[in-house]
Amino acid sequence: MLKSFLKYDVYTLKSNSVAEKNLKPAMLPDHLVGEGRYWVTTEEASALLGRDKRTAYPRLAELEQSGKLFSPAQGFYVVIPPEYRSWGTVPADWFIDPMMRHLGRAYYVAFLSAAARHGAAHQAPQSFQVLVDRQLEDREIGRVRLHFVKSLGVADADCLSMNSHTGSYLVSTPEMTLVDIAWRPREGGGLSNVATVLKDIGALDGERLARLATLRGRATIRRLGWLLESFRGDVDAFWLQQLARPTEGAPALLAPGNSPRGPVDPRWGVRINGIVEPD
Repeated sequence: MLKSFLKYDVYTLKSNSVAEKNLKPAMLPDHLVGEGRYWVTTEEASALLGRDKRTAYPRLAELEQSGKLFSPAQGFYVVIPPEYRSWGTVPADWFIDPMMRHLGRAYYVAFLSAAARHGAAHQAPQSFQVLVDRQLEDREIGRVRLHFVKSLGVADADCLSMNSHTGSYLVSTPEMTLVDIAWRPREGGGLSNVATVLKDIGALDGERLARLATLRGRATIRRLGWLLESFRGDVDAFWLQQLARPTEGAPALLAPGNSPRGPVDPRWGVRINGIVEPD
């Protein structure tokens, strides 16, 4: 499960960095990269430049205007190396982890963005999808679009750490990824694409799927069970079946948001109100 990460201080510069005062603003990006990092807070930049925050801001703004830095969050700057200057940014996985730590948000990369990292996306998602524990506005930076979805279950999610060019970041496991796209099929590109991901994502643990699906409620349990039985006969759906309790309450909609019309699959308590045609 996702551990609390806020206790870790990822912004502590090497002891000799902060002591090195009066760094010329133009040298700041190369200096940071030389320290093995691509980001800096306003406070750290002020210390490195030997200025107070009030006089450091204009220098940082000049570096942004020249395409050497960008700011995806207030008080937080990321270096843009020459090969990415035309983007106006860098890949999202380079900075998502330190940015979320700076904002004090629990998070993990989810939905199709996670599926792609598990080799189960036929096309790159249009945005970098991130689940967060508190509301956060989407943002578009150069060629990168960050899309945030709030969820109260972030702290209990099943995640793993993946490496990027600049460090590491949290990504949902294959099982958690499937639970999430069964919970929010539109974030997974629609039900047919969800089924495609399900077919392509590789080995799955049926018991783990069932345990994680309880985080998203009975409708998700039923929908995921139906999808598994329809498109992944190699995965044991026993525990999902036990949790589904198909005779209790109203049937779950296979396609949330569609008209609630269609036959009900009595085995899963799912109303088939959409067509699922995976690639």
